[in-house]
Amino acid sequence: MVEMKKVENEAYNIDIHGKTFRRIPLIITILFGSLVAVLNQTLLSTALPKLMLHFDLVASQVQWVTTAFMLTNGVMIPMTALLLEKISTKKLYIFSMFVFAGGTILCAFSPSYPVLIAGRVFQAIACGILMPLVNTVFVLTFPAEKRGLAMGIYGLVISFGPALGPVIAGFFIDRFSWQFLFIGLLPFVAVDIILAFFLMRDIVPSKSVKIDIKSLVLSAVGFGGMLFGFSSAGSRGWSSPYVYLSILIGSATVVVFVIRQLSIYNPSLQLRVFKSPTFTLTTVANSFLNIAHVASTLLIPIFIQSVLGRSAFTSGMVLFPGAFIMAFVMLISGRLFDRYGIKRLVIPGIILVIISVIPFTSFSLDTSILELTIFNGFRFIGLGFIFMNLQAAGMNALPTELLHHATAVTNTSRQIVGSIGVAILVTIMSNIELRNIPGAALEQTNPAMYNEGLLNATISGMNVAFMCVLGIVLVGFVCILFVKETKKKAE
Repeated sequence: MVEMKKVENEAYNIDIHGKTFRRIPLIITILFGSLVAVLNQTLLSTALPKLMLHFDLVASQVQWVTTAFMLTNGVMIPMTALLLEKISTKKLYIFSMFVFAGGTILCAFSPSYPVLIAGRVFQAIACGILMPLVNTVFVLTFPAEKRGLAMGIYGLVISFGPALGPVIAGFFIDRFSWQFLFIGLLPFVAVDIILAFFLMRDIVPSKSVKIDIKSLVLSAVGFGGMLFGFSSAGSRGWSSPYVYLSILIGSATVVVFVIRQLSIYNPSLQLRVFKSPTFTLTTVANSFLNIAHVASTLLIPIFIQSVLGRSAFTSGMVLFPGAFIMAFVMLISGRLFDRYGIKRLVIPGIILVIISVIPFTSFSLDTSILELTIFNGFRFIGLGFIFMNLQAAGMNALPTELLHHATAVTNTSRQIVGSIGVAILVTIMSNIELRNIPGAALEQTNPAMYNEGLLNATISGMNVAFMCVLGIVLVGFVCILFVKETKKKAE
């Protein structure tokens, strides 16, 4: 019996070429690469005020470093399943790390803001390939009885990276410059590429599949056009042809994209998973709550640095405790889900998020760092009970053969809806801020009062933005109320 078990486990140490490999070094390699990639996602959250000063930008412009990353990431995720079947696992992993390195170099030495955005797009392309690839490798290299622990470790790593990002960023920005955030990543990327050359193996069997270039172009043009329109409204105004034409063309292209996915044999996104009401409700709730999460993480550092005048490191430390705790809450709540179901965990989590966001709707110059840290911590704890459990509930409502399609749809929806939603919120904040800026004459007669008026205008815009965040969370709450509890049968 022992020998049979040994042979069974050794089957997971054989690549598609029949060669054996050691699982642990391979896992360390891909976890290291994943940590670098997810660290990059939150690395700029505390750097936004510095970027605004360096490139002379307003909030509606600087948010592109986040929203462009999310949108590109979302467009690439559904293509990864096809790329994994067409390109060997090792080559695809190393390729994604090289693309990530190229994007990081562009960001580190960018002479202008458009070049910085281009670098972020290359980073996002790499992450859009890398994260689903790593997830697939984890599933295929561990036997079924060990996958729960394996995915728990993976989830802990990818949650811990975003927690560290703002703190590391704040430390380097206060002492050096924002460029060092990217320069510091390059040695780690180089080490991981070297490890991958020697330790990475081909895990996913190759197939002769055709990548639908038309779908990729339609999704990029459609969602990119919508994002450009909503993001430009803050600086150009809603009546600008750039704004409404971008939104109209983008929306029409998205409709064509959806029709194509429903009509072709091998779509980039299998949208038929939305036939399940439970999957639809949990995905909508997940996407809306992700808007609230990303927007809050974007706006809080701007308030701390631009309004309260505190350091980037301080804003990073405000975000760190909650994000750190959330990583462990996600690990624990995932185990509780099988016992208690979705509503007993997610509804208290959303209520905790609502309670923690309410104070953010009344920012003032008297708001303390301690208040921000405490309420932001409760917000992260609430989210720890939400995200993974919503995804698990949606998956449990689908047959096994649709699970890999559902993963792509869920992640794509979160990224794309999140990027467009954040762009709209920042646009709303910018419009309110512009509406409340004091007249230019006051700057000549009373500079002190003028500067105070500028701060109050920024605070007004943020308060309205967080009111919208509160409304978005309530939409997610309503979706959860209509979800039916389902239990996945043991297979």
